[in-house]
Amino acid sequence: MLNPTWLKTFITLVDTGHFTQTAEKLFMTQPGVSQHVNKLEEACGHDLIKRNNKSFAITEQGRLVYRFAKQRMSDERSLFEQLNFDDPDSGKCSLACSGSLALLLYPQLLTLQQQQPNIHLNLTAAPNHLILSDIKNEHVDQGIVTDIPNESFFEFEKLGQEELCLVLPKKTNIKQSWKQLLLDSGLISHPDAEHYLSLYFRKCEEPELKQLDIAKIPVVGSINQISQILEPLTRGIGFTVLPKSAIDSFHSPELLQVLKPKQAVKENLYLIRKKNRELPKRYDALNAIIKNMWG
Repeated sequence: MLNPTWLKTFITLVDTGHFTQTAEKLFMTQPGVSQHVNKLEEACGHDLIKRNNKSFAITEQGRLVYRFAKQRMSDERSLFEQLNFDDPDSGKCSLACSGSLALLLYPQLLTLQQQQPNIHLNLTAAPNHLILSDIKNEHVDQGIVTDIPNESFFEFEKLGQEELCLVLPKKTNIKQSWKQLLLDSGLISHPDAEHYLSLYFRKCEEPELKQLDIAKIPVVGSINQISQILEPLTRGIGFTVLPKSAIDSFHSPELLQVLKPKQAVKENLYLIRKKNRELPKRYDALNAIIKNMWG
């Protein structure tokens, strides 16, 4: 194993480009710096620098050792940051949710990051099944989903509900039957569209929609950017179904119209994490924001 003290001396030497400056920076003597470099070269079995009087040039082997040493130092810093996970004011927080919820949450999360700049927030927009997979595989620490997850793998708590809306262009004539209206308009699809449509048709108490086969609805466009899903509707193209929060945050809601079903369709929201996963204290502030939005 390469001595970390020798590696630190070597990094400093390469960064400063001078033995005397390295000695001063590390509070060593110049012969001490030379001794560390010599011992590191012996351990590696290669010359790491080519000496020329008071100057030197780094060899190709030296460059490899330098990159290795820098990465090792970076990994060590990262390790200590992770070991310091109970600091409530610093560290990484990761959250996955639908695109519409991401639009709703992100401004609040930015405010938190302004208040606590050492907390680094990573927000991922994804459909339910990917959120569950990422949490199970520990790619993400927390998520917000709309279906009760498998209790064998996840712990969860109910946050509240969000209304789903069937949206069409403002100028659409909605006096015809809803079934024919949707078939004629065509769907603007997105990653959650099938899930939302299925839930909407099942719960809206509109008989003709309950009998409508989603697979028979023509798709006239598809996009996976939540902020762009409603754009085609502003130009009179298609229909879609989205949570109310996505419509409320859209820049031109006056160009849209929302159908009013006999029964408002709402889906539950659950905050989830991996089973038996204890989250660090820095998540307390994040979760307070999330719960307050549906409190």
